[in-house]
Amino acid sequence: MPYSYEPQHFEEFEVGQTFESVGRTVTESDFVFHSAFTGDWTELHTNAEYAEDGPFGERIAQGPLTFILATGFVYRCGFLERTVVAFLGMNYMDIPAPVYVGDTVSAEFEVTEARDLSTRDDAGLVVIDSSMTNQTGEEVFAGDMKFLVAKGE
Repeated sequence: MPYSYEPQHFEEFEVGQTFESVGRTVTESDFVFHSAFTGDWTELHTNAEYAEDGPFGERIAQGPLTFILATGFVYRCGFLERTVVAFLGMNYMDIPAPVYVGDTVSAEFEVTEARDLSTRDDAGLVVIDSSMTNQTGEEVFAGDMKFLVAKGE
């Protein structure tokens, strides 16, 4: 499966179509920047000594950071570049396993819905089922992302 995609307009998406991202390694900086940006300095994420005695044995990423990594892969793939009008939310989101500093994560996406909206002539709804895994293949994020995608001219 190729790792580079061209932007797609609404009518180019087909149910069952898949995309695969490249991988990226989660860094200490990811943890620090997320904490600084959000103000979430919970010790489970930021205090190595505290986290060592906790349920995971070391610091883990904040759940929202895991979600942000997954959304970043959508945009890095490029298929929504300059065609996405809005992110409309999700019907579900699961974070079944933690992400650690040093994990290498990647994502796979599948179009599960593409439909016209009676309220928009210029865009349609595209729902993309998302699964992000770590270097051992363990799923660390799953969810369906709903986008309003522009129609071609």
